[in-house]
Amino acid sequence: MEIRKIKAQDTHDLRHTILRPGRPRETCVFDGDDLPFARHLGAFDSNKLMGIVSIYPLNSSAFPEENQLQMRGMAVDTEHQRGGVGKQLVLAAEAYAKERHFSILWFNARVAAVPFYKKMGYEVAGEEFEITDVGPHYVMYKRIPEGA
Repeated sequence: MEIRKIKAQDTHDLRHTILRPGRPRETCVFDGDDLPFARHLGAFDSNKLMGIVSIYPLNSSAFPEENQLQMRGMAVDTEHQRGGVGKQLVLAAEAYAKERHFSILWFNARVAAVPFYKKMGYEVAGEEFEITDVGPHYVMYKRIPEGA
């Protein structure tokens, strides 16, 4: 498996299939996708895209840190779920955060994904909330240690 930088448009098929099934394709275009500091990562087996994640420098009022990175749009195709693809994408996002000296990585996690992220050392911040037309979520986060 190889994790590499991709374009925002390259995320749309998996976002639509996994995260927004049955909804209009335009719901797969996220605010901030085309900002210069947005980063989109794809997990590949040969040239087959198996999973995606997007990361954006964006601060949440839930945390006091100034230098925050938001993770969004994590999706792994059904054929490769539970095979380590998601874990490798999260680790790549963490490596990017550390390399760029971000202090915290945060995201809105679907309730069903909370155990996955907890295994990777993420914590829940606050109460469950609803994202309209998507479902219940929790804010989750991990502080990124400085240094080696």
